[in-house]
Amino acid sequence: MKKDLQKLTKEELGKLFPVVISPPNHKWVELYHKEKNELLRILGTDIVLKTEHIGSTAIPNLAAKSTIDILVEVPEREDIKKDIITKMTAYGYYNMREVTDHIMFVKGYTPDGIKKKSYHIHMWPSGHKELCEKLYFRDYLISNPIIAKEYEELKIKLALMYKYDREAYTEGKSEFILRVTELAKKHKFGLVTSRQD
Repeated sequence: MKKDLQKLTKEELGKLFPVVISPPNHKWVELYHKEKNELLRILGTDIVLKTEHIGSTAIPNLAAKSTIDILVEVPEREDIKKDIITKMTAYGYYNMREVTDHIMFVKGYTPDGIKKKSYHIHMWPSGHKELCEKLYFRDYLISNPIIAKEYEELKIKLALMYKYDREAYTEGKSEFILRVTELAKKHKFGLVTSRQD
């Protein structure tokens, strides 16, 4: 009998979902657009105010984990979270309840490992600073290929060190992301160059 993902230990999850860096893939952008349309179909434009393709798969010619990260701006309403969770889980999205600073869903994770297509959906209310922070980082890397290459090298190194520990892999990137995001803010990236879809 297959185990419920919620009941797996951190070690079991690490083995089931190892950190694997894949070569750049032009299909990542296409997958983002398909998933964006799916989110709009499920939640509608009253909830999905804006979406952005974020993370490494949004940066051309960058190796990445083959998971599409999507930023979603939602209305700032007290009752919105329950409504979103009800609708998303009905369509097979898994709510990451342990994430407390925003609403997060994953798709494509199964007791047999990651399916061919996996997604991380990050939702913040209008006006939240993270809506801009993610775009600052993305756009700065798009405009600075040398810095993007440094990020790629760091990710490859961390993936080798922490193949079965996603938390350690993510933590290993945090200082770089924070530093580059602050650089981007100084140069006014993100808000000016945002590629709204």
